[in-house]
Amino acid sequence: MKRVTIIFATNNHYKVDEIRSRVRNHFNILTLKEAGIDIDIPEPHDTLEENASEKSRTIYRLSNQNCFSEDTGLFAEALNGEPGVKSARYAGDVKNFQANIDKLLRNLKEKENRRAKFRTVISLIWKSKEYFFDGISNGKIIDEPRGTQGFGYDPVFVPDGSKKTFGEMSLSEKNKYSHRRKAVDKLVDFLKVNFKH
Repeated sequence: MKRVTIIFATNNHYKVDEIRSRVRNHFNILTLKEAGIDIDIPEPHDTLEENASEKSRTIYRLSNQNCFSEDTGLFAEALNGEPGVKSARYAGDVKNFQANIDKLLRNLKEKENRRAKFRTVISLIWKSKEYFFDGISNGKIIDEPRGTQGFGYDPVFVPDGSKKTFGEMSLSEKNKYSHRRKAVDKLVDFLKVNFKH
């Protein structure tokens, strides 16, 4: 099977590694930088779907190539879904993972309910049509960060079925629970069915 090239609308190497680990034998995934696109796409919307769509549609307009993007949020039950869509900029407009974690833990300090979920939404533009895929990882937020793997809120999130945080897991371990992996699995299944030689 010939490998098809798809642009992934990100330069986040953690996200790229997660997705490439799943699709390596099927698709050639290009980052924005590898595709020669130098742009910072805003995420101004109130839903993951709208933000993902904004990014993939922007890249499609620029490249006229098959592409996809994703938006991910961490939703804490006790905080009415915060940080949610604003997860990457929870502590301010500059993306600072440690500041985001610190704010989350402060806001949860007096809360008994530590339940939370990660949700990823992928927007794929394939042959000029848009498709959506999502994945959810349910779990809980712990009191203090553990582990140095991954990125974002990984060191404070323990998925259901594990005693480790995402920050303590290898990529292969994380993929057993990962919201992004679940969304990517749906994306890959779609592409396998719809890709024609």
